[in-house]
Amino acid sequence: RGPWASPAGGGIPGARSARGPGRLMRRWRRRRREVEQQQQPRGGDCAERRPEERSGAERRGAMAQRLFPLPRQQSLYPPSVRNPFVHEGRLSARDKARTVLLGLILLPFRAICIALILLLAWLFAAIATFCHPGRGSVPLMGWKRRVTQRALQCLGRVMFFLMGFQVEVKGKVAGPLEAPILVVAPHSSFFDGIVCIIAGLPSIVSRLENLSAPVFGTILRSLQPVLVSRLDPDSRRNTINEITKRATSGGQWPQVLIFPEGTCTNRSCLITFKQGAFIPGVPVQPVLLRYPNKLDTVTWTWQGYSFKELCVMTFCQPLTRVEVEFLPVHVPTEEEKKDPTLFANRVRNTMATALNVPVTDHTFEDCRLMISAGQLTLPMEAGLVEFTKISKKLNLKWDPIRDQLDTFAAIANASKGGRIGMEEFAEYLKLPVSDVLKELFLLFDRNGDGTIDFREYVIGLSVLCNPANTEETIQMAFNLFDVDDDGSITEEEFACILRSSLGVPDLDVSQLFKEIDTDHSGKIAYNEFKDFAFKHPEYAKLFTTYLELQRCQLQTLDEEDYQTPEDTYSQSKTSVSEKTPIARNKVSPESNEEDISSTSDKKDD
Repeated sequence: RGPWASPAGGGIPGARSARGPGRLMRRWRRRRREVEQQQQPRGGDCAERRPEERSGAERRGAMAQRLFPLPRQQSLYPPSVRNPFVHEGRLSARDKARTVLLGLILLPFRAICIALILLLAWLFAAIATFCHPGRGSVPLMGWKRRVTQRALQCLGRVMFFLMGFQVEVKGKVAGPLEAPILVVAPHSSFFDGIVCIIAGLPSIVSRLENLSAPVFGTILRSLQPVLVSRLDPDSRRNTINEITKRATSGGQWPQVLIFPEGTCTNRSCLITFKQGAFIPGVPVQPVLLRYPNKLDTVTWTWQGYSFKELCVMTFCQPLTRVEVEFLPVHVPTEEEKKDPTLFANRVRNTMATALNVPVTDHTFEDCRLMISAGQLTLPMEAGLVEFTKISKKLNLKWDPIRDQLDTFAAIANASKGGRIGMEEFAEYLKLPVSDVLKELFLLFDRNGDGTIDFREYVIGLSVLCNPANTEETIQMAFNLFDVDDDGSITEEEFACILRSSLGVPDLDVSQLFKEIDTDHSGKIAYNEFKDFAFKHPEYAKLFTTYLELQRCQLQTLDEEDYQTPEDTYSQSKTSVSEKTPIARNKVSPESNEEDISSTSDKKDD
């Protein structure tokens, strides 16, 4: 008979007896409560109770937790360093006063000394490059190379000493045969050029336009740089070929020094290493740069002090400390030679461990997005998405992400922080705040802070909305709104379904209807509906989220109806639509139990 057996009726709950159904049901409910109290665990934790022992509200909550919160991929979590391209250094009143007082003496003296040293360096460089090919197709050999390197290295050391730089060198520089390429990180300042002096003036990668600069162009030419032309569409391939040629020349060319990050950061992390230094597959020597100063006057980032401000502040300091550490040479394995990305990541991890900083997947494209965000009147950091990670994981290119930034700016400009709140999200979709809209918003809001930033918006569109925005989903949604099956949607049909599904009887949908009705015919054809859906994939995910919520509610109600003994005695007079705000046309007919089950099967399909 079991604990749920009724006192009469052969163990069938709710069976009739001579004593009357009312008295029997009261005794059955009392027996049920006693058994529930005996089987309920201490502390009232419903998570430890069997599903059949939970109340209807508990089952609905548990089902909501199972269906809707998506498992977040660890690889798409926000980076440990939010913005490595900002440096908000602030001078105290004491620092400002000391800078002004010392600057009255140090600034003019150092400026004169730097000018004299640059003129001497230009003289030696002009002699070395006289009658030498300007593009550096042939390496400097013989006395020109020896004299130029020694003279320029000596002048460089004197110049940085007069500028107030105190350099501490750790480790030993490897020779050209042992390590043809030097990779330096983190790259945070134009003063990082000091590592070239310490390393013996290796070749660097520079723009072709820099050769035409007065004084500096001649000095740069004497260093035999690897030149990059922005006008050449094959510049990247030619640069890699030139680096490979020099790295495998057997010491005929100087070592090549590369900053693999490709842009300046605030030294809080190591961003993505570009593959140019690792494609040749030759041994590289990692070189670390540190500026252990109490007052940071050297960090040059996209948000922070300008070039002139940093020069003035640095020249006004009595001392600027620099640490240059040469790590052991990294010889690539056969696997790393075949995979430059793997080679670059392992070298980066080695350097990050030595620096005790994290690694992120930011890159120069994030800087471009920052600039675009600033032009769209958003905070510059709003454009950061970790472009390398997002582009690889979601298979996105620069142009689609840039277009999504325009859409994001149109939504987020209503808020002051460059983020999308619930109100802005609802206003953009031209819908009221409802349970379905809240559920979709929470799916976008990956960190649960109540707002959607640009990174979360890009991930949400790619992971949630675009996969849901299929031809089948669009056709299903169109059929839902097309009540009379005439192949078009009137504003009355459109409003009726939205008001019923969202539970807002006075919802005004005229603005949204006009936006979809592009030909202003008063009816929405399927092509108009499909074009609008493809341009706004958020609506597709909103529709599928609504179906999931509806299916969850119907399944929960079916479970309650199946397990409640009163239903075997008499049918419930309360319909499904009275319990939950569900659209009544084509999605959840409320005629009988058979209709409900068939509707659930359709949504499962």
